Amino acid sequence: MSLSREQMKDALKQWHLAWENHDLEGVMKLFHDEIVFDNWTGGKAEGKEALRKAWAPWFTNHGGFHFTEEETFIDDKEQKVLYRWRLEWPSSEKGCEGKREKRRGVDILHFQDGKIVRKLTYSKTTVEIDGKRFPLRPVRKDASCSAKEE
Repeated sequence: MSLSREQMKDALKQWHLAWENHDLEGVMKLFHDEIVFDNWTGGKAEGKEALRKAWAPWFTNHGGFHFTEEETFIDDKEQKVLYRWRLEWPSSEKGCEGKREKRRGVDILHFQDGKIVRKLTYSKTTVEIDGKRFPLRPVRKDASCSAKEE
């Protein structure tokens, strides 16, 4: 089942409203059971239940987040959407904890059977806090690289 441009637009409106209301189940309604989500940190969730489990703490612990839709391109023929957003939330950056952080990014959404089956999220490598830009610090469990330098 393919969605028309208007149906895709309406689905995205409902999805954005669910994000705005911090409604995890409302957000999850638009995802296909076979969803593959690649996030900006390199993390990956495969399947709707894995994604729900990964996001549940985020919705619980980061209730102060707010997404603003900046631009949306809909290709109903290919069933794809490019969604450019701004996220505002309490920062976890060292020395700025709790201050309002602004982050910009893009989601590439692939639809199948009327649901999002692939969500690829890309983010700028800087955040804005108190009107100043800061580089994102990499999230790495191991500070050493396994590849040898030549």
